[in-house]
Amino acid sequence: MTFKPARLLLALIAVAAMPAFAQNAAVVNGKPIPLARVDAVVKQVVAQGQQPDSPELREMVKKDLIAREVMMQEALKKGFEKDATVKQQLDSARQTIVINALVRDYVSKNAVSDADIKAEYERYKAQAGDKEYHVRHILAENEADAKAVIAKLKGGAKFEDLAKTSKDTGTANSGGDLDWALPSSFPKPFSDAFVSLQKGQVGENPVQTPAGFHVIKLDDTRAAKLPTFDEVKPQIADSLQQKKLQAYQEEMIKKAAIK
Repeated sequence: MTFKPARLLLALIAVAAMPAFAQNAAVVNGKPIPLARVDAVVKQVVAQGQQPDSPELREMVKKDLIAREVMMQEALKKGFEKDATVKQQLDSARQTIVINALVRDYVSKNAVSDADIKAEYERYKAQAGDKEYHVRHILAENEADAKAVIAKLKGGAKFEDLAKTSKDTGTANSGGDLDWALPSSFPKPFSDAFVSLQKGQVGENPVQTPAGFHVIKLDDTRAAKLPTFDEVKPQIADSLQQKKLQAYQEEMIKKAAIK
C-alpha cells in the first residue's frame, strides 16, 4: 500500500501528535494540562491519607485542574496578574516555596541521628525525675492576699472552699486541682516549693510567679509514668530538627550584610 502525499502528511502529523496528547490530561483553550500535574496532585492527596489512588480520584483531580485553568485564563484576561496586591502575594508565595525547598535540602543533608535523639531522651528523663505530684493551688493578686489565705487555712478553713476565690478561674471550682504532673511542667519557683512539702501539707509562704502569688498544697506523690523512648522518638526528632534549622537560620542572618 502506498500513501498519497496528502495522506502521508496527515499520518505523520497524527503520529507526531500522539505522544503530546498522551502526555496531557486535557487542553483548555489551547493550554495543555500535563498528566504530570494530575499525578502530582494525586500523589499529594494519597500521601496525606485523604483517599487512595483510583480512577475516580484522578477524574476528580482532572476536573478540578480544568476548572482552575478556566478561571486562571479568565483572571489573566482581566489583568489581575498586574494588580499590585496580587503581585505581592505571588512574591510571598514564591518566597515560601523556594525557602521550603532550601529547608528540605538542609534537612535531608543534616538529619538528626538516633544517638542525638537517645541523648535528648535521657536528658528529659533526668530532668523529669522519678516522681509525679498531685498539687493544688490558690492564686492571689498580691502577697498580702495570699498570706491571708494561709492564715485562714491555719485557722481551720478548707482548702477547697478557699480555692473558690482563686484568680485561676480554670481551677477555682475544682478545689485548685492541678492534677498529676511532673515538676518540670511548672515554673521552677513553683515546683521547688511543692517538692519540699509532705503529703497533705500547705506551703508556709506564698510563691511568686509571673501569674501572681500562689498558696500551694501537695495532695500526694507517685512514681512517674514517663513515656517510652519509642513513644516520644518522633516528637524528639522533630524538636531537635527544628533547633538545627533555627541555628542554621541564625548563622545565615549573622553572615548577611544587613543595614
